[in-house]
Amino acid sequence: MPETLTAELADRILTITLQRPEKLNAFNPVMMQDLIDAFDRADADDDVRVVIVTGAGRAFCAGADISGGSGTFDHRAAGTAHRDTGGRVALRIYNCAKPVIAAVNGPAVGVGASMLLPMDIRLASTQARFGFAFARRGIVPESAASWFLPRAVGMQNALEWAMTGRMISADEAAAAGLVRSVHQPEDLLQAARELAREIADHTSAVSVALTRQMLWRMLGEAHPMTAHRLDSRLMGEIGGGPESREGVQSFLEKRLPAFPGRVSHDMPGCYPWWTEEHFRPFDVPER
Repeated sequence: MPETLTAELADRILTITLQRPEKLNAFNPVMMQDLIDAFDRADADDDVRVVIVTGAGRAFCAGADISGGSGTFDHRAAGTAHRDTGGRVALRIYNCAKPVIAAVNGPAVGVGASMLLPMDIRLASTQARFGFAFARRGIVPESAASWFLPRAVGMQNALEWAMTGRMISADEAAAAGLVRSVHQPEDLLQAARELAREIADHTSAVSVALTRQMLWRMLGEAHPMTAHRLDSRLMGEIGGGPESREGVQSFLEKRLPAFPGRVSHDMPGCYPWWTEEHFRPFDVPER
């Protein structure tokens, strides 16, 4: 059983709730592993169509647990190359086959803010605040935020937020595109679930899994021809299959679709089409 979160499945929606409210859901290595395990289980379970991530209590996640004192970020004694724990979570979310919706119920700071970036759609409570406060702690953006944040809000906003480390209101975050919408606290989870239901009830799980990876992975491509090649390959493989047939037939019959495809077994033969990156320590060339 996970120590730092709960994972509840209902109506094909898996709700992951960070559960350290007495610590404002501060992030620690146990939470890292609990989150990775939860996303592993979500990908393996065909009954999970959408994942919602939220926090218990008055915070989403207050950042790294620094109760250990000023040496919290000192990894030199480990004797091996450090691997960022927040980055391991962010990359696991990035690789998820299911859509991920964030329901940010309160402050999200440091890793609590950066772990949101690889989630697909972010909704916020009026009580939410966001802080990329790394420079105020004498460290640098982690959780691969230097890759994700400019893509979410543009370079100017990303640089200002990361260099000042100031807190950002839910309204400012919405104006910059970090969050999709702002809700009263009592309405937040319901709004997230309604959005999740729109996906779960009307779309093919196979199509959504492919779409999610297509859009994320095309961010790094230099030319739209790469997308055209991939579109053509995927449409050639799935265009005549049971998913597209059901999609068309349900539309003609004016009913909800009953897509038969399962992400665990029915992905097209070219999936995954990318070469997975593996962690290697960053080498600085000799000067």
